Amino acid sequence: MSVIEVDHLTKDYGHGRGVFDVCAHVDKGECFGFLGPNGAGKSTTIRHLMGFSKPQSGSTAIDGLDSWVHSAQLQHEVGYLPGEIAFPSGMTGTQFLKMQQKMRGVTDPAYLEKLLKTFELNPNIGLKQMSLGTKRKLAVVTAFMHDPQILILDEPTSGLDPIMQEIFIDYILEEKKRGKTIFLSSHIFHEVDASCDRIAIIKDGKIVSEFDPEVLKKESDKIYRVTFQDKKQWEAFTTHNYHFTSINARKLRARIQLKNSEITSFLADISEYHISDFTEFPFSLEDYFMKFYREDKVFEGVK
Repeated sequence: MSVIEVDHLTKDYGHGRGVFDVCAHVDKGECFGFLGPNGAGKSTTIRHLMGFSKPQSGSTAIDGLDSWVHSAQLQHEVGYLPGEIAFPSGMTGTQFLKMQQKMRGVTDPAYLEKLLKTFELNPNIGLKQMSLGTKRKLAVVTAFMHDPQILILDEPTSGLDPIMQEIFIDYILEEKKRGKTIFLSSHIFHEVDASCDRIAIIKDGKIVSEFDPEVLKKESDKIYRVTFQDKKQWEAFTTHNYHFTSINARKLRARIQLKNSEITSFLADISEYHISDFTEFPFSLEDYFMKFYREDKVFEGVK
């Protein structure tokens, strides 16, 4: 049985908003990436996993327990980081952490101290005075302070600077090595690509693709760009029956998309020409993602 299970989850808010027949699972020790722009249904799915919302149909479960029925128990045990954070006013970060320690029954401060050091957080300032980045770091530390075995993270690095984003990714990779089970929702390609064992792409409340990124990298078409030394050779090459994604007469360039089965013959063909530049473009999660989201449409937050 999977540690985290989303089974045909549907919640229809009307006007195409919500999630529709979403299925996903996360096995023990796995980091599962939930990738999509703002409004695609990521947070709705997570709110159901955490037991904040009741499904219209289908179900969600954590450790075999129905999320809605056992919400109080699961919320106490799971490490949850919400996408939008809010703290009570009139407290310092230290006071807030002490309150959370008491609520969660944390008696050993050693892991908390490690987190404060890892994320370079000084909590001895008022919550009102904290910057957005500092508040996000406080939320991260609060979610992890009881050293939970299951982490559910909604846009975890939103508001963190690039250096702290890398620190966070390194931390997630270490937690995976410790056997943690992680559900990570994000719109940041690098974050998902660097940390996740499997990825699902969600669009308009429906999962449109689920894949192992390492397998996809090996199986995906390869893209090469070739620059020729003279126009005649460029003209001769561009008559070949390859899938040209772009042809540039001014720069004497051609960009070719090839299946793995075509690469050997392509290299044999290209060896007959005089070329000045040959470049292979590596697999890009963003390119694959954009197959499902039209490139001429701008989505806020997709990076």
